[in-house]
This record gives sequence, structure tokens and C-alpha cells, in this order.
Amino acid sequence: MKTRITNADINRLAIPALISGIAEPLLSITDTAVVGNVSINATEALSAVGIAGAFISMLVWVFGQTRSAISALVSQYLGANKLEQIKTLPAQAIGIILTISIVLIVITYPFAEYILNFYNAEGIILDYSSSYYRIRIFGLPFTLLTFAIFGVFRGLQNTMIPMIIAIFGALLNVVLDFALVYGIEGYIPAMHVDGAAYASLISQICMALLAVIYMIKKTQIPLKIRLPLHKELPKLSVMILNLIIRTIALNVALYFGTSFAAAYGPKYSAAYTILLNLWFFGAFFIDGYSSAGNILAGKLFGEENYEELVKLSVRLTKYAVVVGLLMLVIGGILYYPIGRIFTKEQAVLEEFYAVFILILAMQPLCALAFIFDGIYKGLGKMATLRNVLLIATFVVFIPTIFILDALDLKLYAVWIAFTLWMLARGFPLIIIFRREFIPKISKK
Repeated sequence: MKTRITNADINRLAIPALISGIAEPLLSITDTAVVGNVSINATEALSAVGIAGAFISMLVWVFGQTRSAISALVSQYLGANKLEQIKTLPAQAIGIILTISIVLIVITYPFAEYILNFYNAEGIILDYSSSYYRIRIFGLPFTLLTFAIFGVFRGLQNTMIPMIIAIFGALLNVVLDFALVYGIEGYIPAMHVDGAAYASLISQICMALLAVIYMIKKTQIPLKIRLPLHKELPKLSVMILNLIIRTIALNVALYFGTSFAAAYGPKYSAAYTILLNLWFFGAFFIDGYSSAGNILAGKLFGEENYEELVKLSVRLTKYAVVVGLLMLVIGGILYYPIGRIFTKEQAVLEEFYAVFILILAMQPLCALAFIFDGIYKGLGKMATLRNVLLIATFVVFIPTIFILDALDLKLYAVWIAFTLWMLARGFPLIIIFRREFIPKISKK
């Protein structure tokens, strides 16, 4: 019997994933808000966290693509009623990605200053960002482990457990941020930027431990690596490789955005850090419905239920527009209070308020792009995602940011380039999807 998707089915998966999605960027947002209000060198500290955080996020996004690939295959096997045949694959994938993360730590730790200087970090900002990076980088294996386990749960149509883990990690990070950055008199010394890094590291370790416990207790999928290698491992590896190439292209755009902002000076870099974290917050907010698209599209594709797949895309598009407009309206109402949460530095706030309207205006466009990102990941069509993002980055984003920078538009140059980048990411996916699947319905 073919699956029929209702709005209730979508929201059952999307709302926990949405809450989970909000919780994930709260780790970075909390670091940003707490560090931005320290009493010593607040602007420099905020810039440092933004620069180091951008590189760490790049590593997480590049190698955290295991989550989407595992989710796609598990959901497709679930839809085809063959779940038993894929049980050994997740542990093998996790073993590979953890090995890669350890290699990354060994390679990048000694060269932190050189890497962050590449982002135009200098002087005290370079000192702060290097120190922050050398602590937080040890959280990478734990974050990638958590992401991979989230992929298993999402493939099993369960977004509730990832939500619980993400909320726990976010709340723990908030408490630790305040305790370690500002200190607790008589008990914990104020650690400034290092305190934010330790807070994130401890939260990541605790989330990973909780994820492992839930995996063992709530699923029949083992974490012990068993041989022989699964027949789907080459397919999974190709999917991950395509997502890695795609994510590298994504991070090329983020690198140029961060690098240009840092080159404009500390107040611009600090304002950019706040704007970037708010943009990420919006991205992860819509990730709830993107995840529902990922999970349900994979199952429907496994069933070859193309009619319901197209209906799902239409429903999710409507949700995306509504959520994007809602974020635009809420951000507009809270326009000035939002900035003051992150910093009291007037020079930084002036640059932030000048450009924040662009971040808000982007939200509906971003929502559409992220929804179809999720659908394509569920379908396992990672090559299409790779190609679209390569074109968006190298044909649209990079020429735009260089042209507008030459016109001395500063942060406007960065965020106009990001806006056009999102347009170039989203609409081609919609067109390609409809061209492929609508004809399949008419043939039946």
C-alpha cells in the first residue's frame, strides 16, 4: 500500500526537527551574544569568535554530510520494506567519518594561526581566534558522531530524539557560556573567549554521549562495526563525496564573506558575525521542514510513489513561504532589540542595523532553497545539489562580491552577493524537480 502524506505527517516530523534545528545554531549564537558583552576587547573578541567559528562550521558542514547521506539511504530502505538489509551500514560510515575528524585535528591544530590569518585575522583578533579554535576543534569528532546518529533517527522517521538531544546541548551550552566566560566569583575564574570554546566543547561531548545512549536503547541498528563492508558503502561514499564538494563550494562563499568583512575592520567583522549567526538561525529554523522533506521524500522515492512526492513538494513550498515571511515580520518588529542582545558597541550596531534588513528580506528565498535541498538529499540526488551550488558560488556569488566590493559597498556587497547566491541555489532545484517528476505522474 502506497504512503499518503498529510499535513499532520509533515508537522509530526518537522516541528521536532525545527526545534532541534533552532537548538543547533544556539551554540554559536550563545557564544556570540555572551562574548559580545565581555568587558575587555568586546569587539575584537566577537570578531575572533566569528572568524574561528566560520572555519569550524566549515569543517562540520563539509564532513557532517554523513547525516544526510545516511538519512537518505535508511529512509529509502524503510520505504522499500528492506530496513534489515542496511543495519550494518551506519556504524561503518561513522567509523570512517570519525577517523577523518581525528586526522583533521592533527593537521589543523599546529597551523591554527596560519589558517585564521587566511581569514584576515590579525593582532589580538588572531590571538583570540587561535586560542578559541585550539579548544573547540576537539569537539569535531563528537559533533560528527552526533550528526551521523541524527541521520539514522531521521531515516527511521524519528525527529523527536534528535530534538531532545539538541535542546539538552543548547541549554547546557548557555549555562556553561555564562559560567565560563564571565566566571563565578570564588569558584570559576572568568575565561573570556576561551570560556566560550570550553562551553561548546563540553556541550558537544555530552550531546554525543546522549546520542550514543539513545542509539543503543531505541534502535536495532548497531554501533559496532561489522564486516564485510556493506554493499551500499560505495554509493554512500559517492553521495558523501558529492555533498563534500557541494559544501566546500558553500564554504568558499562563506570564506569570501568572512574574509571581506574582516578586511573592512573590526566593527564590520563584528557586525558580520552577528548577521551571519542570525542568518544561520533562520536557516536552521526552516531546517525542520527541510528535514521533513528529506525524510519523507526518501521514503516516497523508495516506494516509487511519485504523485505523493510532487504533492509533498507543493505542501513544503507553502510551509517554506509562510515560515520565511513569519521570520521577516518578527525580525522587523524586533529589529533594534535584536542587535542590542549581541553587543552594546555603537559602531558595531550602526553597521549591523544598516544591513540587517537584507538578512530579513532573504528569509523567504532561503526557506525555498533549503526545502528543496532537503528533498534532493532525501532522493539521494547529491550530484544535482553539487552542480547547482558550484554554479551559484563560482558564477554568481564570487563575481558579485568582487564587483560590489570594488564599488566600496562593504557589508552591503557581502549580503547582496549572498542574496543572489540563494536565488541561484533555490530556483534551479525547483525547475529540475518538476521537470523530472511531473512527467512520471502523467505516464501512470
